[in-house]
Amino acid sequence: MKIEHIGIAVKSLETSDRLFERLLGKSSYKQEKVAREGVTTSFYEVGDSKVELLEASNADSPIARFLGKKGEGIHHIAFGVENIVEEIARLKNEGFEFISEEPKDGADNKLVVFLHPKSTNGVLVELCQEKA
Repeated sequence: MKIEHIGIAVKSLETSDRLFERLLGKSSYKQEKVAREGVTTSFYEVGDSKVELLEASNADSPIARFLGKKGEGIHHIAFGVENIVEEIARLKNEGFEFISEEPKDGADNKLVVFLHPKSTNGVLVELCQEKA
């Protein structure tokens, strides 16, 4: 496992992109809409990891709900795994709870699944595997 990316919920991708371009000294390498999740993302490479900015694209999305409750800030930490199905089974066996146990298509050419924060000290954890 490695830290694949840190997801940050933002109100305005345009405003936050300008901020992170100044902060990191480089432009986003990819912007992508994930319609199923109601989110638009922007990715920055930071060494061997990434920062993912997440803007709600509709009022019913998980990111919109997060922003309404907590405001802008760190939304999740994502760990890159070689075999997401094996990791789900291993972590279920360890007693972790999942929001959904089936991997689904995520941004940046990944299969993703989320662990429920109540089983991970209040942190939303994402597992992601590069799609073939």
